[in-house]
Amino acid sequence: MFKRILGKTGIEASVVGFGGIIVMNETPGTSAKFVAEAVNERGITYFDVAPSYGNAEERLGPALAPYRNDVALACKTGERKAEGAEAELNASLKRMQTDHFDVYQLHAMKTMEDVETVFGPGGAMELFVKAREQGKVRFLGFSAHSEEAALALMDRFDFDTILFPINWACWLKSGFGPDTIAKAKEKSMGILALKTLAKRAWDEGEEHDWSKTWYKPVESYEEAKLAVRFTLSQGASVAVSPGHMELFRWECDAANEFQTLTDVEEATLRAWSADLKTIFPQG
Repeated sequence: MFKRILGKTGIEASVVGFGGIIVMNETPGTSAKFVAEAVNERGITYFDVAPSYGNAEERLGPALAPYRNDVALACKTGERKAEGAEAELNASLKRMQTDHFDVYQLHAMKTMEDVETVFGPGGAMELFVKAREQGKVRFLGFSAHSEEAALALMDRFDFDTILFPINWACWLKSGFGPDTIAKAKEKSMGILALKTLAKRAWDEGEEHDWSKTWYKPVESYEEAKLAVRFTLSQGASVAVSPGHMELFRWECDAANEFQTLTDVEEATLRAWSADLKTIFPQG
């Protein structure tokens, strides 16, 4: 697995990151096998988890412990106030069996109300700055599901990283992503990609054949290969995998075949996206 520098953090990270949802609801033994495969066979050095991912922290912590000093570990908080964020940070550190996170992120920022709350009196950013001073976290970032929130956050604070959807269908059909990623590049932020392998929103009443994704993922390795090629060609340092080991393996294989997306391949993806109901924004 080749690596890229995660922006101004200086972290050298594998271009595919292990999404913690992969081990959610798995047995401790299976979780350990998945993590060992990721590190030893795939060369993964970036792991991402959150307390909102069911029991993922409880499974990932022990499984990752043997490799903790050799990887970068990212976590998140969905709390918007400092008190709640501090409690969640400490609980995550305990479950993950570590004394610090390499990257700590505001999770799923969606609205301007979210932005105002975290930067307001008693907001979560007070805890973020304090935790960095205490050595509980090294670098500060956020994940966002709206461009409005992402752009506002970058205006308000010198974040180290952004975790944001860089998805072929959303980008090419809905125009979702280019402005945010351009600004992140201007600020030399580490760019972490979400939803690389997303294809479309589930249809109403459709059977969900992937239980850990809230969207319909790509349906073949050929689609996965172009999807990864698209995301990594937009400047992402790391594409964080979806929550299924099968999709993670596709993403790793595709990264190992990476070449910069050609104009012909982009045209193919644009044609594929034309009739899709994209996940950001809906359309």
